[in-house]
Amino acid sequence: MFHTLTDATFEEQVIRSDKLAVVDFSAEWCGPCRMVSPIIHELADEYVGRIVTGEVNVDENPQITMQYKVKNIPTVLFIKNGEVVDKQVGAVPKSTYKNLVEKYI
Repeated sequence: MFHTLTDATFEEQVIRSDKLAVVDFSAEWCGPCRMVSPIIHELADEYVGRIVTGEVNVDENPQITMQYKVKNIPTVLFIKNGEVVDKQVGAVPKSTYKNLVEKYI
C-alpha cells in the first residue's frame, strides 16, 4: 500500500511498521522526482503486503525532512525496524530500487 506521509503520520506508518518501508522524499516542482514517484508506486503494487511505501513532500513536511537530513531530492530511504538501512539519492532505474528492496525484505 502506498501512503502520503506527513510529519504527523510518519512514525505510525513507517517507524512502527514491522515491514521494510520505502520512503520517497520529493517535491512537486522536482523533475527527477516525477520520474521516481511512479517507480515507488509500482513497487507498492509488486510487493503488496511485504513492504510499506510512501512519499514525503519535503516542502510540506520540514520536520521529518530535517530529521532524516534529506538535502537533495529525490531521496529514497529504506527503513527497517525504525532504522535507515539504506538510501538512494537521485533518479535511478527501477532495478536499483528493486535490488535494494530484495536485499532487505
